[in-house]
Amino acid sequence: MVDATKIQEHAEIIGADGVHVGTVDKVEGNRIKLTKKDSGAQVVEGTGSHEGHHHFISLGLVADIEDGKVRLSANADVAVTFEEEA
Repeated sequence: MVDATKIQEHAEIIGADGVHVGTVDKVEGNRIKLTKKDSGAQVVEGTGSHEGHHHFISLGLVADIEDGKVRLSANADVAVTFEEEA
């Protein structure tokens, strides 16, 4: 698992494919809380959009932190299916 202390607020979160997934609000426990403006912004067929509240991504999906960006181990379209709602 990656060192969560290296994840900075307002860092961009990108999928393994380099596609924008969200923006870090903060790390809470073993999850990354996304900013509300990005939470639910990706519309995945069959899931709809759930804007207006925070979503979370498990730290277990983080592959690396590079150039101030959080890179996930899954492509963006797959990663958003793992988002948890608050």
